[in-house]
Amino acid sequence: MTAPTLTTGRLRLRQLVADDAPALHGALSDSRVMQWWSSGPHGSLAESEEYLRWNSAIDNGHRCWAITLDGDAALGWVILRERRAGVAEIGYILGREQWGRGIAREALARVIDYGFDAANLRRIFADTDPDNGASIGLLERLGFVCEGRLRAEWETHIGIRDSLIYGLLREEWRASEGRPQ
Repeated sequence: MTAPTLTTGRLRLRQLVADDAPALHGALSDSRVMQWWSSGPHGSLAESEEYLRWNSAIDNGHRCWAITLDGDAALGWVILRERRAGVAEIGYILGREQWGRGIAREALARVIDYGFDAANLRRIFADTDPDNGASIGLLERLGFVCEGRLRAEWETHIGIRDSLIYGLLREEWRASEGRPQ
């Protein structure tokens, strides 16, 4: 699925492309950025290129947006992966130099709007590590509710990890303070 271009007051979210690998390799090779990811930091640009081939593919049942300030260099991405009719999983990554600027929140809010309005989803969920406080805080600020813990769900570069599942329903989003006005 091709991700339509979405905009906010300062961001342009466009289809992620394989050519974004050089811009995103810094984030994908950063041990702090990748700490809670399902795979460890990338050791080479070739590894990042291969990883982005799947994320940027338009025939894998997901939409993936590059987060940009000007439509050019990718700072991170947001992925919306339909899991079943009306339900999608959201995921995101952002280079560390952009942390603390509200960029992830702004990008996610715009994609959530798209998911509930244009894609007609009824539910969006996220899967996060229980120790990833920054991601948990972001999801909660956006109105997501912790729905459960999956024990020993992932085998990652830091060992066997639990997952917290956070969910957001369309009607909750429409009534939420997290939604941009």
